[in-house]
Amino acid sequence: MRKMNAHYIPALRFRWLTPLYDPLLKWVMREETFKRKLIELANIQPGMKVLDLGCGTGTLTLMLKRAQPKAEVIGLDGDPQVLEIARAKSRGTEIQWDEGLASSLPYPDSVFDRAVTSLVIHHLTTDDKRRAFKEMYRVLKPQGELHVLDFGAPHSLLTRFMTTYMRRLEEVADNFDGLIPRFIAEAGFAGVKEAEHVVTIFGPLSLWQAIKG
Repeated sequence: MRKMNAHYIPALRFRWLTPLYDPLLKWVMREETFKRKLIELANIQPGMKVLDLGCGTGTLTLMLKRAQPKAEVIGLDGDPQVLEIARAKSRGTEIQWDEGLASSLPYPDSVFDRAVTSLVIHHLTTDDKRRAFKEMYRVLKPQGELHVLDFGAPHSLLTRFMTTYMRRLEEVADNFDGLIPRFIAEAGFAGVKEAEHVVTIFGPLSLWQAIKG
């Protein structure tokens, strides 16, 4: 079993809060609304191989599979506790669940058509953010697409005010400082753009997309 590194942050930061993760995202952050948008932008086709990086309890992974049942969908997370929840939620659905870290993916080069990740990048240190994007670039096929949903730079006075407190938590300052598109481009991706942004009770979210040229 792969060991977590010293900087690994579980869902909601503390393990005793893990059971609250699904209700919080569903009822407070309206997760299905923005995750449906992420899936729409990913435009997954039959036969594609899709990686959900940092899949957590598997909500997005299941939505991806249900949106395109003929795609091969793999969920990866570094936390065995949330993977057990994901496996239980997905009984009867053909999804592969793997344990591993974003900064060192357990896959060969150029095997995925899409890599998606939702509310994971802000948990990583700056160095691990950069490593994670390089790893996603490595495992994607040429012309494969990256789709990222996470906290982003504020677009209004309200969201700037919201981020003054949130930026002190975890490793989210890079996100609020607008550095995520730069990190994606530094990893080698082309066509990096913010496709959409939304406001949640915890702060602004952005959806970025890019292509492995």
